[in-house]
Amino acid sequence: MNNSIIFVRVATKADAKYADEIVAETQSSALLRGSGISKRTPASIVEKMIAGKAVIAVTAGGEWAGFSYFESWQNNAFISNSGLIVAPKFRKSGVAKSIKNRIFSLSRRLYPNAKIFSITSGAAIMKMNTQLGFEPVTFAQITQDTAFWESCKSCVNYSILESKNKSNCLCTAMLFSPEHIDQIIASAENTLQLQQNLNLKSI
Repeated sequence: MNNSIIFVRVATKADAKYADEIVAETQSSALLRGSGISKRTPASIVEKMIAGKAVIAVTAGGEWAGFSYFESWQNNAFISNSGLIVAPKFRKSGVAKSIKNRIFSLSRRLYPNAKIFSITSGAAIMKMNTQLGFEPVTFAQITQDTAFWESCKSCVNYSILESKNKSNCLCTAMLFSPEHIDQIIASAENTLQLQQNLNLKSI
C-alpha cells in the first residue's frame, strides 16, 4: 500500500492518539506565524472526535496529516468551523482545502439551516472561505454566545478583543448564510430566465 495516500474523513474515538500532536502543532504553528489563537487541550480535541464534530487527514501508513472541527452555538443557529491545522510536511499539497471542504460539507449536512462562521487571521483560510461562499462580516453578525467568546481568553490578542468590547480584533469574521446562497441562486435563475426570454423574442 502506498503510504503517501491521504484519507480525509470524519474523526472517531480511535483517532484520540493524534490529539497531543494536533495540539502541539497548532501552538507551534501560531508562534511561527506570530498570530494569536485560542489554546486547545488534547482532551477538548478528543471530545470533538468522539462527538463526530471533527475531520482528520491520515496517511495510509497511519501518519497524522491534518485536522479541523466544528461546534454549534445558540441552539444550532450558528456553527463555527475552527482549528484547521496541517502537519508541516503535508502543507501546500491540497490537504488543507480538502479538510476545509469536508468540515464545511459536514456542517451543512448536519445543520442545513445554520449560519456557518469562521474567524481567522490567515490569508489562506480566508481565500478558502471565500471560495465556499463565506463573506467578511462584523463580529456582531456571528454568534453572541458567551461560551464562544470565553474560548478566546487563551489567545494572546484577547486584550485587544476586550478593549474593543468584542466588536473587532486582529481576526476577520467570515460568515456563510444559507439564505444568502438561496438569494444568489434565485438571482442567477432569474437572470437565466430573462436571457432565455430575450432570446425567444429575438427569433
